[in-house]
Amino acid sequence: MEDELEPSLRPRTQIQGRILLLTICAAGIGGTFQFGYNLSVINAPTSYIQAFTNETWQARTGEPLPDHLVLLMWSLIVSLYPLGGLFGALLAGPLAITLGRKKSLLVNNIFVVSAAILFGFSRKAGSFEMIMLGRLLVGVNAGVSMNIQPMYLGESAPKELRGAVAMSSAIFTALGIVMGQVVGLRELLGGPQAWPLLLASSLVPGALQLASLPLLPESPRYLLIDCGDTEACLAALRRLRGSGDLAGELEELEEERAACQGCRARRPWELFQHRALRRQVTSLVVLGSAMELCGNDSVYAYASSVFRKAGVPEAKIQYAIIGTGSCELLTAVVSSSFPWTLYLAMACIFAFILSFGIGPAGVTGILATELFDQMARPAACMVCGALMWIMLFLVGLGFPFIMEALSHYLYVPFLGVCVCGAIYTGLFLPETKGKTFQEISEELHRLNFPRRAQGPTWRSLEVIQSTEL
Repeated sequence: MEDELEPSLRPRTQIQGRILLLTICAAGIGGTFQFGYNLSVINAPTSYIQAFTNETWQARTGEPLPDHLVLLMWSLIVSLYPLGGLFGALLAGPLAITLGRKKSLLVNNIFVVSAAILFGFSRKAGSFEMIMLGRLLVGVNAGVSMNIQPMYLGESAPKELRGAVAMSSAIFTALGIVMGQVVGLRELLGGPQAWPLLLASSLVPGALQLASLPLLPESPRYLLIDCGDTEACLAALRRLRGSGDLAGELEELEEERAACQGCRARRPWELFQHRALRRQVTSLVVLGSAMELCGNDSVYAYASSVFRKAGVPEAKIQYAIIGTGSCELLTAVVSSSFPWTLYLAMACIFAFILSFGIGPAGVTGILATELFDQMARPAACMVCGALMWIMLFLVGLGFPFIMEALSHYLYVPFLGVCVCGAIYTGLFLPETKGKTFQEISEELHRLNFPRRAQGPTWRSLEVIQSTEL
């Protein structure tokens, strides 16, 4: 009888698999894809925007800007993106709680539409300030999506696929980086006349998300635990998992709901006040900061300057830049005379990005989702996002000056950050693979209160069974 039923169940299972895949794609295309795209797309028109800024200033004042002020204005244009990301990260928590995960991602596209209008008309208006404001707005969009997308996907995916689904955020980031580099080629939109369209092209993935995401379900966890709507939760689970046995997953959700009952959503500053969250917060702060202070993301904004400094011919720089994005995309998917000197420099940069894609890029972004419970998760995402964007802003603002000062030793300070991050990860970060959110919470509780876990007051058989002896 079971053999007869199996063929009829296969099409349904495939349909549910497709719905989960579509959910991942719809969230990603207007989410972390936008982060990667806007991170790298600014690199191609570097010289054109600098020239436009100088020409605009000269038209207004009658005098050109000094070289050091042109460099400062350019670093501000680049750095306003992470500053906007910081505002977006602070906005993400309240949005996720009040609107839900899916609606927050949809509303977030308002910032992209506004930024695209500013970019598209900046040259006609003769205003480099419009570029600055546009960069700030796409940063806000990225800050919101970088926090809410992993939360939405982590809460929607089944336990056994949660790690793979969460890694999709890194894949879409890398894909966005590559697409931003490809579209920025001189043969496409990277020419001296097309750069306003190049910056405004972020409107396309935003429109794709607006067209697809409304057709897909909200996070079942949000529907049950935050909204208390069991029927809506079951409907969302059926769309994501099919009409099979959902009792086990629903029981897990009910357990987490019971644990959160009577609690309100935590505020970001409250995370630092509770000893029960000590290990989680420390891991978030250390690894979230290290991910940006390692200097990887600055490569995309300043890649042309780095390759030019390394001696790569001007005509080949744009193709070398695509190689940087391709390295991260490859690792995100797999996770797993003497002219050779300039190619060695290029290879070292590629290797640096490969190592970043294998580890920090995929894992750090989902720490807030896995290490914190439903009540603390939005606040944790805010803290993680705020740290990430502050560090990205500081590195983005200081990178050109560090490059001028240290030249070939540019990445030595970043090396120290990488080593410290690796040591902390090896010694203090617990494994979360294949565990439910409740099991992860119990393990972290034991790590935060080691004496209680070993003391004589914990005599429940259930607790003993869940403790390594």
